[in-house]
Amino acid sequence: MGFTAVWISPVNQNIPGPTAYGDPYHGYWIADISQLNDRFGTADDLRQLSDELHRRDMYLMVDVVVNNVASTTTTPDYSQYLFKDSSYYHPYCQVDYNNRTSAQVCWLGDTKVALPDLDTENQVVVSTYNQWVSQFVQGFGIDGLRIDAAKHVRADFWGPFCDAAGVFCIGEVFGDDIDLAASYQGPTTLDAILNFPQYSALKDAFAIPGPGNMSSLVDQFNLARKKFTDVGVLGNFLENHDLPRWTSFSVDIQSMFNAMAFNFMSDGIPVLYYGQEQRFNGAGDPVNREPLWPSQYDQGDAYKFMAMLNQVRNYLNQSGDWLHQPAQIISHTDDALFLARGYVITVLTNIGSPPNLNSSASMIGSGFSANQVMIDVVTCQQVIVGSQGSIYIDYRKGGHASILVPEYYIRGSDICTAVQRASYQGLTPQKSATSANSATAPARMSPLPLASAMALLVGTVVSWAVAAV
Repeated sequence: MGFTAVWISPVNQNIPGPTAYGDPYHGYWIADISQLNDRFGTADDLRQLSDELHRRDMYLMVDVVVNNVASTTTTPDYSQYLFKDSSYYHPYCQVDYNNRTSAQVCWLGDTKVALPDLDTENQVVVSTYNQWVSQFVQGFGIDGLRIDAAKHVRADFWGPFCDAAGVFCIGEVFGDDIDLAASYQGPTTLDAILNFPQYSALKDAFAIPGPGNMSSLVDQFNLARKKFTDVGVLGNFLENHDLPRWTSFSVDIQSMFNAMAFNFMSDGIPVLYYGQEQRFNGAGDPVNREPLWPSQYDQGDAYKFMAMLNQVRNYLNQSGDWLHQPAQIISHTDDALFLARGYVITVLTNIGSPPNLNSSASMIGSGFSANQVMIDVVTCQQVIVGSQGSIYIDYRKGGHASILVPEYYIRGSDICTAVQRASYQGLTPQKSATSANSATAPARMSPLPLASAMALLVGTVVSWAVAAV
């Protein structure tokens, strides 16, 4: 499918099952973090996975759980953990999620599966974790870390931890609070976070049924560029193991395709949760963590769309400076959005799949000259820029995403080759008419500087899986 990195579940030792919620198949119920989970394989297996990915010029990202361990009681036997004395843990208390202090010192989970909270102010805990993560990363050739429950640890713990790891660190800061999320990105904390505020805005904009609130997405997009240190390395996603599958609440496949195109063509690192290419529809834990193999790895429309997005993004990354160009929303209406990044314009809609003879999206001021031939790499059809840089997309066949690239830029590539070889004969170009919806022409995108420590995984697409036993 064209992925350049793989993010896998935590590989560290888990508590034994079964519990009141079944076995710890997912890898997040940590016992001794310094040991591997033998249900997932051996140390040699993990090294072989790392080696094989690197041989394919791919990266390995591993999930780690640092905030807590796991127990089936609130009075655990601490001898089973790396930190073997209760003094290394915060005393048991139930979390008040409306209180930041409580969220950082109280225990997640419940009384059936409690998650004893490490005292990450304790210098023994800090130094031991830093030593462990350095050895873990170096010992297995790990290229990046996804950090579970990052917001439940003080933000400045993560700076020295990630320095010790020496690799890209992206953390989970669950929820819509953009100020809290942004406080976990920067030189003294994490390199990046998974962009939950954007996920919520994408649901508001594209889910069917849903509010169809495109303005919410525009507002969040603009606010993020004021709040975050570097939006270029945030993790863009539509699904993960803690959320309902997109298809469980949005019935129209084009709603997913349009939202996904936004994630791939905007700033940030696209993240695909395994099974989304199969349109899995589990509504929540644990049915959103279904095994992949019963799907027979079907290569249907969703699979093909995601492979196309990977192909286009990888080509753009490798053939110029597109990756370092900041995205701009240059026009939007209640049901359409025009996103410019470098020389690519992405046109998205929330009208859904049914054909609509009276529906279209249009704008002027694209920044391209009249008669410029653009190729919609989603449909492999021409779109010709009209006067005043106008662009027009026809939705008579339904509300598909459009990704417009100048024809000369992809000429000779593997993108839409059948169309190129035929010199577009037999196709009906979409002539872009002047629109009444004016917009300011985008600047030609100044380069976005990136810290070298972040550059390793920038532009990669991450696919990951919750392991099952």
